[in-house]
Amino acid sequence: MTKAHVLGFPRIGARRELKFALEQFWRGALDEAALAALGRELRRRHWNLQRTADLDYATVGDFAWYDHVLWALACLGLIPRRFGFAPDRLTLAQYFSLARGDGGVPAMELTKWFDTNYHYLVPEWDDAIRAAPGVEWLFEEVREAQADGHAVKAAIVGPLTLLHLGKYRSGSDRRLDLLPEIVAAYARLLARLKALGVAWVQMDEPALCTDLARAWLDALPSVYDALAPTAPPILLATYFGPVAEHAPLLKSLPVAGLHLDLVRGRGQLDAFLPDYPQSKVLSLGMIDGRNVWRADLAAALDVLERARDRLGARLWVGSSCSLLHVPMDSAQEPSLEGGLADCLAFAVQKLDEIAALKRGLLQGRGAIAQALAASRKAQETLRSLARRGSAQARQRLAAVTDADCSRGSPFGVRIGRQRERLRLPPLPTTTIGSFPQTAEIRRSRAAWRRGALDDARYAATMRGEIALAVKRQLELGLDVLVHGEPERNDMVEYFAEQLEGFAVTENGWVQSYGSRCVKPPIIYGDIRRRKAMTVQWIGYAQELSPKPVKGMLTGPLTMLQWSFVREDAPREAIAFEIALALREEVLDLERAGIAVIQIDEPAFREGLPLRKSGWPHYFEWAVRAFRLAASGVADETQIHTHMCYSEFNDILPAIAALDADVITIEASRSGMELLEAFAAFRYANDIGPGIYDVHSPRVPGVEEMVRLLERAARVVPVERLWVNPDCGLKTRDWSEVEAALANMVSAARSMRSRTG
Repeated sequence: MTKAHVLGFPRIGARRELKFALEQFWRGALDEAALAALGRELRRRHWNLQRTADLDYATVGDFAWYDHVLWALACLGLIPRRFGFAPDRLTLAQYFSLARGDGGVPAMELTKWFDTNYHYLVPEWDDAIRAAPGVEWLFEEVREAQADGHAVKAAIVGPLTLLHLGKYRSGSDRRLDLLPEIVAAYARLLARLKALGVAWVQMDEPALCTDLARAWLDALPSVYDALAPTAPPILLATYFGPVAEHAPLLKSLPVAGLHLDLVRGRGQLDAFLPDYPQSKVLSLGMIDGRNVWRADLAAALDVLERARDRLGARLWVGSSCSLLHVPMDSAQEPSLEGGLADCLAFAVQKLDEIAALKRGLLQGRGAIAQALAASRKAQETLRSLARRGSAQARQRLAAVTDADCSRGSPFGVRIGRQRERLRLPPLPTTTIGSFPQTAEIRRSRAAWRRGALDDARYAATMRGEIALAVKRQLELGLDVLVHGEPERNDMVEYFAEQLEGFAVTENGWVQSYGSRCVKPPIIYGDIRRRKAMTVQWIGYAQELSPKPVKGMLTGPLTMLQWSFVREDAPREAIAFEIALALREEVLDLERAGIAVIQIDEPAFREGLPLRKSGWPHYFEWAVRAFRLAASGVADETQIHTHMCYSEFNDILPAIAALDADVITIEASRSGMELLEAFAAFRYANDIGPGIYDVHSPRVPGVEEMVRLLERAARVVPVERLWVNPDCGLKTRDWSEVEAALANMVSAARSMRSRTG
């Protein structure tokens, strides 16, 4: 009989319970036993939601205390050896040390999970790695689910993807040489799962949706030949794109089933249905795990019915990928207007959609008539919302010229004029934008939103926080200041609230990493700026400082990528609409006397298609969108951009084409490794490699920062180097911030004296 399942479920809880518990644990306000109890309760709730929705399996293993890749490493006994922890006796406190750093040991590197805004901890490989027993966490969770009467499908990152995502810490890349040890670790774990009576094990192999080298593909059969005999039935799960070109290989593997993403790989089913093996299940991901719109159930059934005619009971229906990337429950969004709420399906609603598709297959469309009607109504409502003003939007976009997307002079001319205007010392110091969002700031903003604090008192409170941030920066001796962003709840949401065409949810939280959650806005209509969004706050900060204060904006690519985007318009058209709105803000900041404007694009790399064949088109419109936002200013106005936690090697020509005067990047966790790519490319503009990790409470010393600057100076001329943290400081405490920035300023001064 057709089965229904999800590849994973959000773990943070309907009210971000996991976030708050983690932060209490890190502060010492919650002990390990209480944290473990909270984890058990969340898992139980989420499994029961799946059972209540009439799914056939509870997915176990999708819960993780910080990150599912680090969780897999812990379960497999493959944690980095440099921390000195015993893999089979790893405590939660030690686990968090891997993610956040511990004393003198820096945290593991953090980067984006394929083309999502989720961050994973990068596995660390070396020649001495040996398979060793890991923690018991997965087995404990399996027993929990079984005790509650669930049929269990365990899920874990597959061996090929885990190995491919990791990095050699030194020397040449010999990851494939480690495959026997990696497979041995998986074999031990899978044998234990089989002994526990697990019904299925889902092995996630999204790396198959990328441009894998032939050697990696050739290794795949030997991996699953080794694992299948002693494992539960294996469902090999691919997602985030099509794998049609690998169909013969995948169908030949000794696994019990395959999962295909038919949201991001719509046309790939025809490559699998002919001669699909009689012994294998085929799971089709029909419900989008990456976006929030209600599914077109009738269209999904058209595809599923065709597959059922070939496969019969061997057909499963599920989510395209894990639901980790969507919020929990759209029923918590009563304030959305214009019928928009009826167009949305968050994780809980997606369970119901999957179950409806299963019933439709088994009992006919009449059995799900109500769900089909709601689906049709949602499609019609969204189309009507999206059509508002579309003719005017097309006219605005059509009027954009190449001149609108180009600075007046080349960088060599601009930088001379900017240096004359700004008169900064060598190795100028700055921060990325935000300062700590204190409890007082959050209370004031919450009171203002619910009407308990009027506009005048709220503005006065925020001005007080800005004045404090400016004062502290001046005392620390920073060269280019920021206003600290106390008025901003989030770098995307803040702007979305002030732009037409965006909707902002109340509880639409999604995990970004660890305890960090974001609330992606929803783009449903044409985008316009109503009025200036930042000028009053940044202008006020500039009045308080004799030094330049940066205007801080979120760029068009990041606004697009970190929102849930309507699907009836090309993404590039929406990016250009955002860019036009931001261009107006940039020009207003310049007219207000702001000499330095930063347009953050941390999602620039993230938006890149997983297959290189799609890169040229993406680069063409993505670069144009950024330049449209940034290029209206005079030569003397300095444009900065910021990018973090990305692999830049392959995209440096596009980064150079952005033509920002200064780029700041994450570099500390990689030990300045990223800078070597910029040097090899001969990147010509100014660059600020982050010299300390803001995602860790650890405060590095002056000499440690100096060593990083010395390494940076070996590959980038000192006259083009800036000194800054990796990212914004919103999530840190002031005590950590002031100590780290004081050391950073001292390190910059030390380097100035050494370099003359």
